[in-house]
Amino acid sequence: MENILDTLRARGFVKQTVYEEDLYKLLGSESVPFYIGFDPTADSLHVGHFVQLMVMSWLQKAGHKPIILIGGGTAMVGDPSGRTDMRAMMTKETIDHNVECFKVQMSKFLDFTGENAAIIVNNADWLLDLNYVDFLRDIGAYFSVNRMLTAECFKSRMEKGLSFLEFNYMLMQGYDFLVLHDKYGVKLQCGGDDQWSNILAGADLIRRKSGDPAYAMTFELLTTSEGKKMGKTAKGAIWIDKDKTTPYDFYQYWRNVDDADVEKCLRLLTFMPMEQIRELTKYQDERINEAKRVLAYEVTSMIHGKDEADKVEAQVKAAFSGDTSNMATATVKPGRVVDILVEVKFAPSKGEARRLIEGGGVRIGDDKVTDVNAEITEDMLKGECVLYKGKKNRIKLVL
Repeated sequence: MENILDTLRARGFVKQTVYEEDLYKLLGSESVPFYIGFDPTADSLHVGHFVQLMVMSWLQKAGHKPIILIGGGTAMVGDPSGRTDMRAMMTKETIDHNVECFKVQMSKFLDFTGENAAIIVNNADWLLDLNYVDFLRDIGAYFSVNRMLTAECFKSRMEKGLSFLEFNYMLMQGYDFLVLHDKYGVKLQCGGDDQWSNILAGADLIRRKSGDPAYAMTFELLTTSEGKKMGKTAKGAIWIDKDKTTPYDFYQYWRNVDDADVEKCLRLLTFMPMEQIRELTKYQDERINEAKRVLAYEVTSMIHGKDEADKVEAQVKAAFSGDTSNMATATVKPGRVVDILVEVKFAPSKGEARRLIEGGGVRIGDDKVTDVNAEITEDMLKGECVLYKGKKNRIKLVL
């Protein structure tokens, strides 16, 4: 049976590890409790979480036990990793609400029943009642300030000023690993590669304080071939919550990824066998579009269910064939095209909607909209009124 670390490496997940030979043997010989932390800074997960969720799923399928750590305590401080500004602090009530939303969405990836069932814990349970003097004595003694200042997460904040509040974050995340190790036997922390310094600090704390083995593993961030983070559009982030990002927009995002990114997305975001992925992506001409379709369908099906994926795919096909009977629809009132573009989420603002019109990117049926003050009338909405944004985005408007 293939070691799960081989699988993760073959699919391109693994970026960095520590004590790799020992970790390889451990993952191949027993069920290993592991954890990944999630900051509850919104009421929905987004594309940036996909890689971590997929890794947890792969590890669980291989017999290992996922511990989902919700950063209810650390979110009240703010993680400086990958940021040039200080994150706003959140109230406990907001965090609790976001945690409940996460639980529902994570069930799409993880099994919360069975022998190696996933569990969710909140670090607010142990961080909010800490005695600060005891914490400094018991945990702070194991951290070198000189070493901490070399961490990339702190270096990026030094120019604008790193608050002592944020400086504590590494200690708290390291303490999380120690608590989970003592309470649940957690031996491995995983996360995005921008968390390497914090994850390594936790593994080092366990080894120094208890003498027990502890491991760290980080994964590739979901980026384009140009190195930019995926999941951002003119409309904003791509969310799992269908009320924030519609299944249609979700599908279209993956259907329209750059040719150079299709193979990576199929490897990281689907469970398709590598042989099938290689076969789908071996072409560099128009045949790559089939790989994009498969990617969009597989990821949409995973998040929103097969029925929704089938429905969206039918809408997309109908839109490109000219058949309006199955096309995505939006109920609107008569009004300016600028306002309707924003209402149907074809533009994030009226200013962007005007720029789209001025750039020739908007049509109603076969007629290009050239006037930023153009209106869609009641009579138009009673007929076949299809609004186009560019070549790939279209929606049927009904009264």
